[in-house]
Amino acid sequence: MLNGFLALLLCQLLGEWVVLATSIPVPGPVVGMVMLLVLLMFNKRIPESVRSVSESLLRYLAFLYVPAGVGLMLHLEIISDYWLAILVSLFVSTFITLLVTAWIFKILIKKVKKSEAL
Repeated sequence: MLNGFLALLLCQLLGEWVVLATSIPVPGPVVGMVMLLVLLMFNKRIPESVRSVSESLLRYLAFLYVPAGVGLMLHLEIISDYWLAILVSLFVSTFITLLVTAWIFKILIKKVKKSEAL
């Protein structure tokens, strides 16, 4: 379990370094998560240590939203000034995400049907 936690933290650290080195406007943990995904795809299986740590962290995911809620309450005045822009951007981004997901799903279904036909 300690090895899995170390792997997750190393990916996050590498992501932070990549962001610092390249100045890309993406959070370091997100870059680290993509790096972990690529590593897991090359490995073609999830090591048990990473799986157990990930499942343990997911069990307590709700607690990670508490700081975000506190931040919302702290900046409520700013949010109330821009509520319409925030609401519109949430709806537009959700709609775009749904469209892209459906498009990718459609492409993947075609690929599966082609591979089954062979």
